[in-house]
Amino acid sequence: MPRKHMGLGTPGDWLNRARSNLIRARQPKMEGVFWEDLCFDAQQATEKALKAVLIDRGIQFRLVHDIAELLTYLEKNGLSLPEEICAAAALTNFAVEARYPGTAEPVTSEEFKEVLQTAEAVVTWAEALVKNKKV
Repeated sequence: MPRKHMGLGTPGDWLNRARSNLIRARQPKMEGVFWEDLCFDAQQATEKALKAVLIDRGIQFRLVHDIAELLTYLEKNGLSLPEEICAAAALTNFAVEARYPGTAEPVTSEEFKEVLQTAEAVVTWAEALVKNKKV
């Protein structure tokens, strides 16, 4: 029997999930954990933060992991995106390809730091936008 569609939740729900992924991404890397897995959490934080803004603004979107597509929905609906937010499109690769062996180059600690900084910037930006309803 198909599950009933329960809706997408509130922008606050999505921001809470984004913060949760960000907390996981910030954890000290333990032995046996791949940088790619921490990048996945950073990508998820970014994705969920953008979806919070989309929901807050009543913008319909496909349920995808493609950050560039989510950013495009925002731009097409009149939101001006700072350059550092647009740069988050590069995190899409961590949604799928980087999680599987042999499909991408290994991530270095320096690359991870950049990915984390981008995710933190997007979550902070989304929080301010949802709270203040800025354009």
